[in-house]
Amino acid sequence: MLGLRCTHANGHHGSMTIPSRTLNDGHSIPAIGFGSYRLRGEEGTTAVAQALDAGYRLIDTASAYENEQEVGEGIRASGLPREQLFITTKLAGRHHGYDKTLEGFDQSRTALGLDFIDLYLIHWPLPRLDLFVESWHALVNLRDEGLVRSIGVSNFTEAHLTRLMDETGIVPAVNQVEMHPRFGQQALRAFHAAHGILTQAWSPLSAGHGVLDDPVIGRISHAHDVSPAQAVLRWHIQLGSVPIPKSGSGSRLRQNLDVFGFELTAAELDEISGLEAGRLWGGDPDTHEEF
Repeated sequence: MLGLRCTHANGHHGSMTIPSRTLNDGHSIPAIGFGSYRLRGEEGTTAVAQALDAGYRLIDTASAYENEQEVGEGIRASGLPREQLFITTKLAGRHHGYDKTLEGFDQSRTALGLDFIDLYLIHWPLPRLDLFVESWHALVNLRDEGLVRSIGVSNFTEAHLTRLMDETGIVPAVNQVEMHPRFGQQALRAFHAAHGILTQAWSPLSAGHGVLDDPVIGRISHAHDVSPAQAVLRWHIQLGSVPIPKSGSGSRLRQNLDVFGFELTAAELDEISGLEAGRLWGGDPDTHEEF
């Protein structure tokens, strides 16, 4: 149903097996990842190394997070072979446009200290600038040159995606968007599914907005003897989304990964989806701008 390979993970050190999903370009992506937003300096390097030690293989960063160098250091500190890792970064708004995109990518790759990037995303569409199609052409070029394995977008709406596909004929492998129980992105996920685009979820636990304290989540997590965060991450997995939770705590890092040994019922999935309240972070892709 989900295109997941391998089915179970456990929380013992070094024995975590994470399923993967196959993207529309044939590459595979781990079914859960580690988000590095706001993790900077030594804290950032340590958190990335800890996440890799806990068993994460997908690490998500962005030029705008100003921590690509720290992420690169964390990767090197882990001692893991490059082919076991899946590294995502994103194009900043200031680098929209064909030539600037190539320049922005080069800066990111240098900061990370990597020969290639597994997944490169346009971070925001910035429709006012009207340069995202031009940037997409540059991403296609980077992919064709082997500098990027897979290309995608972040925070794109159905209209933005349609335009990209209509004007270039190239379908993004991934669209990374705000998604959590308060904002389930049902219509957009259906559009993604119809076009073979993988949904990736930023802020999957909607940190700081009380979702994990919701009685519905509490009851469901209790029924499965898991944490509220595990219940929400399992909801993502069963809906076909790839969540990228962030945590600075070693024990929570491992716990968040251990979501492949239980299954929510259809009724429980619906209950969690029923917590819908709308966008929490004010990031409307038609108007939000980051440079």
